[in-house]
Amino acid sequence: MADFDVFNGDADGICALTQLRLSEPRQSSLITGVKRNIGLLKNVTAQPGDQVTVLDISMDKNRPDLERLLAVGAKVFYVDHHFSGTIPETEKLTALINEAADTCTSLLVNQYLENAFAAWAVVGAFGDNLNQQAQALADEALQCSGTDLKQLQKLGTYINYNGYGASVEDLHIPPDELFRRTSLYTDPLDFIHLDSEHFDKLENGYHSDMAAAAEIAAEKTSDTTAVFILPNEAWARRVSGVFSNQLTNDHPNRAHAVLTETPQGEYLVSVRAPLNNRQGAADLCRRFPTGGGRAAAAGINNLPAGMLADFIDAFEASYT
Repeated sequence: MADFDVFNGDADGICALTQLRLSEPRQSSLITGVKRNIGLLKNVTAQPGDQVTVLDISMDKNRPDLERLLAVGAKVFYVDHHFSGTIPETEKLTALINEAADTCTSLLVNQYLENAFAAWAVVGAFGDNLNQQAQALADEALQCSGTDLKQLQKLGTYINYNGYGASVEDLHIPPDELFRRTSLYTDPLDFIHLDSEHFDKLENGYHSDMAAAAEIAAEKTSDTTAVFILPNEAWARRVSGVFSNQLTNDHPNRAHAVLTETPQGEYLVSVRAPLNNRQGAADLCRRFPTGGGRAAAAGINNLPAGMLADFIDAFEASYT
């Protein structure tokens, strides 16, 4: 029998799998990609009795392949916080799904493992911009200084930042390689200190790209919304998600849309609901082809240029 680990290439997916494999080590086939590559189950060819673990990708977006895997007799363990639609009822599927805006896959895995590797869950929550939830879990389960907690927040931000790009070639470290490195350490602080080469690579890239983003003026702003358009550059593709999170943290009553131009003349879209009203982002993005996500943070993988004005109108109407 074979094992497959299928996971989002962002901080939440990597930290969720890190917790699971520290708890249950396995030699598995790793299936992942850039953060926006969520149709991952199509890459799994399983046999009866194989074990497929799926983390931080929408069940709704992978339903045909999930049903295919269940039909051939594979066992599936599915943990996620995105829109799922109807969950198949079969003994071969174990699904831990919670679409609440104040949770993420790393926190769900932490609950399942009863705080066994809570520090990695804190990193994943910080990466998903769930700062209050990360702080609360740290207060409950960890004994770490304010300085150490700040390091965990940085690590979550940097791993999340590393997941954004049009392709793996845009990223500083491929997500499967980054997981192999994080999963060597029960304590993420040890990863920071003992694998400083890769931590520093992420940190330096993050600060360089965020400095470039800071030079971009808003395309449109109001009291309740802001739209930014970034150029067709690798740094812009890498920074789109964390730039959106920073804007949200700096302006908690405002919704933000960060659009990045693609080589095909389309737009990669990141939407963040206001921090003080974490609702509506997924509903908005699902109105457009290739759109999806969760209530607080969602996106559109390929927004045609001809739909740009319609998107901005819909975005502003959603948060007026």
